Amino acid sequence: MDRKRTHDRAQAHTLESFTAALLIVSAVVFSLQATAVTPLTASTSNQHIENQEEATADGLLSVTADDGRLREAVLYWNETEEQFAGSNDDGIYANGGPPNAFGTVLNETFGNVTSSDGRIAYDVFVSYRLPNNETRRKTMVYMGSPSDNAVVATRTVTLFDEDGLTSSGGGTVDGSFYAPDAAPNARLYNVLEVRIVVWKM
Repeated sequence: MDRKRTHDRAQAHTLESFTAALLIVSAVVFSLQATAVTPLTASTSNQHIENQEEATADGLLSVTADDGRLREAVLYWNETEEQFAGSNDDGIYANGGPPNAFGTVLNETFGNVTSSDGRIAYDVFVSYRLPNNETRRKTMVYMGSPSDNAVVATRTVTLFDEDGLTSSGGGTVDGSFYAPDAAPNARLYNVLEVRIVVWKM
């Protein structure tokens, strides 16, 4: 009888030890998983910053498209020099946005922004269609090659045959404008897609 009781007690102690060990291992695993998803980790923090940059770029394009500043920027073309007005010799703005209202918004939104990890940079590209439906791209602003954490926002601008260039030299889209008339038999001239790429340098 005493032997049986001793044997039962030993089994009970073994079972309790096993249960306690299982609880400790479960607690450690749970705490490690909880740490992996905390908002203070680098990956989650970076994702939050990227989401914020994407929302900012999208909002900027939306506002400037609604009030006409984006249209002014894509038409800010020097017909004589056949490049964006006031741009560098290669026809690209490299130190910030173009010298117009859209460029001012770009510079105010991203140009003076710095984070603990560095400065915010951006590129701006304008895509357009050829009459054969192929797509070409014109670089408006180029600050460098985007990093892996870059975000993108886009907006379309529809141009018509009667649209004029907005630089001081004047002119119309049917001159030496970078985008050709993609619909020669219609009033529609071309549909441009403006793309902003934003990243931390």
